[in-house]
Amino acid sequence: MTRTSRVLAVTALTTALTGLPLPATAADGGLLRLAHLSPDTPAVDVYVDSVADSAAGQVFPGVGYGTVSDYQTVPVGTYAISMRAAGADPASPPVLSTTVQVGTDSARTVAGVGPFADLGLEVLDDDLTPPAAGASRVRVIAAAASAPTLDVAVPGGPSVATDVAFAETTGYVDVPAGGTSITVTPEGGQPTELPVTVDAGSVYSVLVLDRPGGGLTVQTALDAASPGVVPAGGVETGAGGTAGADTSLPVLVTAVGGSLTAGAALLLVTTRRTAASAGRPRHAARGRHTAGPSVR
Repeated sequence: MTRTSRVLAVTALTTALTGLPLPATAADGGLLRLAHLSPDTPAVDVYVDSVADSAAGQVFPGVGYGTVSDYQTVPVGTYAISMRAAGADPASPPVLSTTVQVGTDSARTVAGVGPFADLGLEVLDDDLTPPAAGASRVRVIAAAASAPTLDVAVPGGPSVATDVAFAETTGYVDVPAGGTSITVTPEGGQPTELPVTVDAGSVYSVLVLDRPGGGLTVQTALDAASPGVVPAGGVETGAGGTAGADTSLPVLVTAVGGSLTAGAALLLVTTRRTAASAGRPRHAARGRHTAGPSVR
């Protein structure tokens, strides 16, 4: 990669981190983001490498539970996604890896899901189609180990999901827009109402997470905002359980001076030309790939 290419890459990342919107679709590529949704897995460094261009890649260091990265616009092609323990040598074998195919105008989320003992990478297809007028579209990602299965509903609205197993993701459904709450009912447990705000015309992934100290919390990741733009921000670090705080998510989350909030991972674009990186394994299986306990 030339010096000019590196400068352009850094400029593009800076633009994303300062809150400027990216298009929902890109004529010359697709959208890709990452998520850490395994409750008992420590922070990891996530590597995204183009199979076609070994000199170009991205590193997402120190990604912790509940984090969803920004979307990045990437060229059409196949990408190897690999995880290493936070701070591990980039030349060391990955703890787990997978590949993802990015097509024109596609949107994908690669998520680490499940318990640590059965950790896997799932490639999620993100549907950024706008909802009906006056509504929001949401899907549920079950990422709470304390709820083997759960039901999710919106008071006064439709059932969002029923009997969703841990580490599963539902399809999208339209729900009433505005300030509301989401009722989460784990199997054999009592329902918990958690406040959220979802904007009309926007699309969200609702993450059901284990709350520190016990109980459940929800976070909303903005997939797309009206009129058809992709947010530059990550997951809202909102309240959960009985905290009662507003978890409203702005249409665009602005990161000033290249810094993210404490709940989000710092995104660094790097060029890896070393012999070690050239030898990094790129033959991961598609879909879910399980890992051993070496991430600790």
